[in-house]
Amino acid sequence: MAEKVLLVKFGEVAMRGDNQYIFINRLILAIRRNLEAVGNYYVVREPGRLIVEDRGGEMDYDTVIPRVEPIFGLVGLCPGLKLEEMSMETLKKDALAHMQEMYGDTPMTFKVNARRSNKGFEARSQEICADLGEYILDNMSNMTVNVKTPDVVLYVEVRNRIYLYSKVIKTYGGLPYGSSGKGVSLLSGGIDSPVATWMMAKRGVEVEGVYFHSPPYTSEWAKQKVIDLGKRIADFTGSFKLYVVPFTDLQLYLLENVPHDKLTIHLKRAMMRAAEQIAVKDGAWSLITGESVGQVASQTMQGIYAINAVCNMPVLRPLAGMDKQEIINIGTKIGTYDISIRPYEDCCTIFVAKHPQIKPRLHVIERIEKKLTDLDKYIDEAVEKAEIIEL
Repeated sequence: MAEKVLLVKFGEVAMRGDNQYIFINRLILAIRRNLEAVGNYYVVREPGRLIVEDRGGEMDYDTVIPRVEPIFGLVGLCPGLKLEEMSMETLKKDALAHMQEMYGDTPMTFKVNARRSNKGFEARSQEICADLGEYILDNMSNMTVNVKTPDVVLYVEVRNRIYLYSKVIKTYGGLPYGSSGKGVSLLSGGIDSPVATWMMAKRGVEVEGVYFHSPPYTSEWAKQKVIDLGKRIADFTGSFKLYVVPFTDLQLYLLENVPHDKLTIHLKRAMMRAAEQIAVKDGAWSLITGESVGQVASQTMQGIYAINAVCNMPVLRPLAGMDKQEIINIGTKIGTYDISIRPYEDCCTIFVAKHPQIKPRLHVIERIEKKLTDLDKYIDEAVEKAEIIEL
């Protein structure tokens, strides 16, 4: 009897060289971690594929697929069958049973796509396609052949065992989580920063979040919104560390001592300095922001330059070339957008100048900050008092 399995396809990992095994091992560990709480699952490694098998009974796809789907580095999930015998007769019978179970009596077009990497099998790839197609046509009157634009493609992979499937669930791609080092993301409650955090996680960066909290000017609801965003990111990454940095005293200090039209620039420079302290302490190699060029006053090229100048480590801005609708589309797709639009403001929005400077000059900003003799003290104290939340 054929066994239900989940064939897992990975993308650019397959193009890696001698270190490919490192990336594949990360994928295997991620799959095992996500499934260990729901059953006894085993991951078999095949060239270009991973095969998830249920050692505790018949696989429940409704349980398994949602837990494997968010894993970065995977490009497709294929619920299918592993055949018990290496013969055309067995293949015909199991393929027919699969097609009947999946598509019943619904009129559809189909074709067979076979790949025979096991050259010891009795039939070649073209022969498998022809014989299997003919057998399905003879036994399913609702099916007709269409080799160009079929409704269904029946895939057959003849390896050490025979696998067949007819459904491919597209996943997120990218690189295995944690394979590209660590980065610290400045995570607000807005739309952009959680998307930027997710995008860097997709590129294999282990992400942590820093949220700047300014009570009583920002509420506990605003903080909870950021926590909920962190939880959603953890659905993809497995876990998420969030630093909640108290910024009220520093923000009031800047409000009293810098020109109001330059307040946002000075505030963001202070945030970058605080985030970099946390990044250095945690062994991260970069900061991550949700800035998009030209979207708001502080995200002009001059503003980004003035903010970036305070950093020693690289600042990654994955949204830099995107417009707002593109960012919203990704946020909607990954489930952060509905959380982000809850009506609670972050500390960047509560003291915004009516006419903020959009083309700040770095030497002017630095000259002002030289007079802020207590700025370092406020930044150090804020970092020291940060609350750490493990999600």
